[in-house]
Amino acid sequence: MRIKILIGLAGLLPALSQAAEFNGSGVSALWGVPFAGLLLSIALCPLLTPMFWHHHFGKIALGWSLAFLLPCAFIYGAGTAGGGALHAFAGEYIPFIILITSLFVVAGGICVYGNLHGTPALNTGLLALGTILASIMGTTGASMLLIRPLIRANDNRKHAVHIVVFFIFLVANAGGSLTPLGDPPLFLGFLKGVDFFWTMQNIFPETLFLCTALLAIFYLLDGYYYRNKEEVKPVSLDPTPDAPLRFEGKANFILLAVIVGLVLMSGFWKSGVMFNVFGVELELQNMVRDILLIAVIFISLKITPKSAREGNEFSWGPIQEVAKLFAGIFITIIPVIAMLRAGEAGAFASVIRAVTDGNGQPINAMYFWASGVLSSFLDNAPTYLVFFNTAGGDAGVLMTKLAGTLAAISCGSVFMGANSYIGNAPNMMVKAIAEERGIKMPSFFGYMAWSCMVLVPLFIVMTFIFFR
Repeated sequence: MRIKILIGLAGLLPALSQAAEFNGSGVSALWGVPFAGLLLSIALCPLLTPMFWHHHFGKIALGWSLAFLLPCAFIYGAGTAGGGALHAFAGEYIPFIILITSLFVVAGGICVYGNLHGTPALNTGLLALGTILASIMGTTGASMLLIRPLIRANDNRKHAVHIVVFFIFLVANAGGSLTPLGDPPLFLGFLKGVDFFWTMQNIFPETLFLCTALLAIFYLLDGYYYRNKEEVKPVSLDPTPDAPLRFEGKANFILLAVIVGLVLMSGFWKSGVMFNVFGVELELQNMVRDILLIAVIFISLKITPKSAREGNEFSWGPIQEVAKLFAGIFITIIPVIAMLRAGEAGAFASVIRAVTDGNGQPINAMYFWASGVLSSFLDNAPTYLVFFNTAGGDAGVLMTKLAGTLAAISCGSVFMGANSYIGNAPNMMVKAIAEERGIKMPSFFGYMAWSCMVLVPLFIVMTFIFFR
């Protein structure tokens, strides 16, 4: 059956190379229903029907993809539908998933053994370390590396929920804001032409403000709990007594450096060589990067001791979920991006007007909050793409003339992904690990109570300081 499908697709390839782009001018907003349906499924199904979602999320993503592709093929032709999918996969999805997988595999091969004493100073230091590492090895990688050691260091504490909540705020979200390696939205921007160091140069003050404020609040809160006489269990009752730290799978640190080097290489090396693959133009440096990243994945799997991955409870489940869901997202977002690019001639003209003043200039504060609010309840990577294209979609213009707007989109998408469990993929992963270790994490709305009390006031202050 699979062979027949592949043969059928191969027969379409000549037509795909001549395919026209989906034109977003004058078409109905109903073309955005599959995208909205998929994102709502991602947001609600894990909460309302967790078992059904766990077993069938791939089929749901495929169903929403076909809800766009089949009508598009019927109305505009197979070339337009298949060509759009081919461009989305070859130009964006495949590089995206290769990078995410390489970080996931390499970071999952580094296991930290031993235990430290979870004082406010140590906890704040570990959160600060994770915040820095998040922009180097990704929010997923940094979260996988540090969440278990942090929980072990505090397993003799009565109150540990706030520690995990601030870990999500900082390591799983805000810390990944300075490089394309840090958070998926920024890597999508990198694939669209944003320079590797642009975010570090342009949103460092915003990142420094937010992360410093969160670390200070955490230190005061953790100190308050720690001073309580009943907070810390006696040494004899500590389930994991203090022991020196040691690492297993240290060779993966070298592979992390290789990943960073390959992404930098693809940003700085402009070969000028391009290959046209069935109408999709692929640059040589990007192809070299992706091939070598795949090699890094296999090397990590080969050289990492089995005990290191077992110590991390490594499994392919999380990355399989990301791969399947983002395949659907990259397909269903095609008409949404086309309608946004159409501007006033598109079905989403009201969105354009909401973030644009009377003179046609972008309102940066609106971009910050619009991208942020959607990132809180939808995945922040497609949200970034939506507003990147709302602002014109030209990386050269956004990095220069509209640098403030791109900064607002980047900050909103990355920072406000921490507002709920479903805003960024590592959030749910960290929650699951904490619950496995016996920490009773807040419910969906209980967690949002934390974010509303801590994060939202800081975002309001940031609006007046950075996005006026």
